[in-house]
Amino acid sequence: MTLQVQAQVSLKPFNSFGIDVRAQLFAEARGDADVREALAYAAAQALPLLVIGGGSNLLLTQDIPALVLRMATRGIRVLQDDDSRVVIEAEAGEPWHPFVLWTLEHGFCGLENLSLIPGTVGAAPMQNIGAYGVEIKDVFAGLTALDRQTGELRDFSLEECQFGYRDSLFKQHTGRWLILRVRFALSRTRHLKLDYGPVQQRLAAQGITDATPSDVSRAICSIRREKLPDPAELGNAGSFFKNPLVSPVLAAELKSQYPDLVAYPQADGQMKLAAGWLIDKAGWKGFREGDAGVHSMQALVLVNYGGATGQDIANLARRIQQDIAQRFKVELEMEPNRY
Repeated sequence: MTLQVQAQVSLKPFNSFGIDVRAQLFAEARGDADVREALAYAAAQALPLLVIGGGSNLLLTQDIPALVLRMATRGIRVLQDDDSRVVIEAEAGEPWHPFVLWTLEHGFCGLENLSLIPGTVGAAPMQNIGAYGVEIKDVFAGLTALDRQTGELRDFSLEECQFGYRDSLFKQHTGRWLILRVRFALSRTRHLKLDYGPVQQRLAAQGITDATPSDVSRAICSIRREKLPDPAELGNAGSFFKNPLVSPVLAAELKSQYPDLVAYPQADGQMKLAAGWLIDKAGWKGFREGDAGVHSMQALVLVNYGGATGQDIANLARRIQQDIAQRFKVELEMEPNRY
């Protein structure tokens, strides 16, 4: 067996909250063969297999009685290039933001709005990550996943992935499919999405009137750095709660009470509320209890000031959820996966 399996490994370096819990067993996959070996080894040890990427979407509240497999596969390749549409395939372990920068350096447009999102390529479809008007589904060209039940490889189309708001088939069935590589349909011509005011404002402030994809990426990076703390300096998992979807009736009721309510109409008739606005309005921004807190600049981000446990973060999240439900009759859903 070529897979290197270690026992009782601290996962602190492998989760962006910096929570110090231990994996019963730990290994890194650098190819498909390692993935298959890990599945077989976990089964032989009668242990579950927990697959992680960059650890930016994890809340670890206890030691993990499993074989934790970190996807460390690398590789980016051009599958199709007809001088306008370009199909790129990247291995699941590729870090997301460096991959976005690679596409921009090669003159490919489409991923610039998703700049500086933490995590890996393989995790991106799980959540259907999105930012500034673009989601993975908008640039998706397919993926290859391993069926953990049968060991067979399967290619998934856009429709088969069942993408929704921060959702997908793979998130709904976390124990079934293991994403190995993802394909993206990009363009050599500009198709910039500049609908979000902060991006337009940042470009204007920089004196940019004819923006390139790289200009948009740099503007978004600067906005994100101002709003979101660097996990290397302050433990966090980015946006902790999903923006809730509510009925137009409830949105109108809240708007009558709070004229500054932030709400966006959706194609299905629902209204999407800004979770950060709700948390800020309820007075949680900057709150700290021990080493667990709410970021002082962005109410949507829960942080670990150094010594918080995963349970400390979870307890704070639960208190916020209960308060928002009582104040606004709105249920907030956590984005990170809790273990």
